[in-house]
Amino acid sequence: MKRIVLVSNTSWSMLKFRLGVMKSLVEKGYDVIIIAPRDKHSDEFKELGCHYIELAMDNKGSNIFKDLRMVYKLQKAYKKLDPDLIFHYTIKPNIYGTFAAFLAKKRSIAVITGLGYTFIHDTVTAKIAKYLYKVSLKHSEKVWFINVEDKNKFLLAELVAEEKMELLPSEGINVDTFTPITVKREDNIFRFILIARLLWDKGVGEYVKAAKVLAKKYDNVECQLLGFIDAQNPKAISKEQVDDWVQKGYVNYLGPTDDVKPFIAKADCIVLPSYREGVSMILMESAAMQKPLIATNVPGCRDLINSSVSGYTCQMQDYQDLVAKMEKMLHLSEKQRQKMGKEGRKLMVEEYNENLVIEKYLQVIRKLTWDERVNKFVLKKKVEN
Repeated sequence: MKRIVLVSNTSWSMLKFRLGVMKSLVEKGYDVIIIAPRDKHSDEFKELGCHYIELAMDNKGSNIFKDLRMVYKLQKAYKKLDPDLIFHYTIKPNIYGTFAAFLAKKRSIAVITGLGYTFIHDTVTAKIAKYLYKVSLKHSEKVWFINVEDKNKFLLAELVAEEKMELLPSEGINVDTFTPITVKREDNIFRFILIARLLWDKGVGEYVKAAKVLAKKYDNVECQLLGFIDAQNPKAISKEQVDDWVQKGYVNYLGPTDDVKPFIAKADCIVLPSYREGVSMILMESAAMQKPLIATNVPGCRDLINSSVSGYTCQMQDYQDLVAKMEKMLHLSEKQRQKMGKEGRKLMVEEYNENLVIEKYLQVIRKLTWDERVNKFVLKKKVEN
């Protein structure tokens, strides 16, 4: 049985973004092992038929000694597990996991799921991260990107050889799980909702400013916020700040959730004024549920919206443009918004269906593990001769 290892910085993200991939690999008969820090979702891997190994990781820290210990632990794990192929996700597994796989003489693929804080801001940390990417990724078999802008940034910065680069059609959306849900309306309130980690880089500040403008002009508009407060992130919004916005009546904070579907279903429009995404999962989920979208004209957002057909794009960090697009959405008829939603779902089904992503995984696993078997066979024959 071929063994596939998947490594990420959280157990939650593996289940959120790669559930279909894991299920498919298990169904195809692969021995699937997940390596990630423990959280409340870690025990769910066993239910899928996967094995789980806990990994200590300081996601936000820059302590080189902790990171080197992680390299050592991963190298030992890879040698013991003897996997046929390893997939790494998120920045630290991409960098340190790829290097550990090289030391253990195991094949690996780095999946760049987004550039995140370290690439949005031109800091010393960003420069170090780019250098580490360049050093480590030369040891990966392939480097996958989920949007073309990220791929081009790595290419322009000469961080990865072009022949190793490949593009995934996002991380995929399960269009059978995320389907339209009919909700009976009991009032005449129009509801916008922003669903994301509460970070400034998600455009939450611009959203609240827009909500403040709308609150003064309309009695029938509610702007909602849904998501957890990521206190470890340098761009986190404090609970005190959120409470202040709620107290002033700008937004209604709904807290965090593990199931976004009921909230998407009850909303009239989903808003994401993010500064950059890999490919926004919440926009894909919302579009698959036939909701019209408003998001910034940035990588990871704009490709998911056919402007004026399935939603609107606005300029980054421009709350006045966001207000204009929200008002434009507000003044559409229910029939026009439903048509937008249908167009959005059509795009998800045709271009972002997770089945396309799963097939990509299966193809590369078949190819690389077959290559490995051929290499071992040739080596064995040479030794025998």
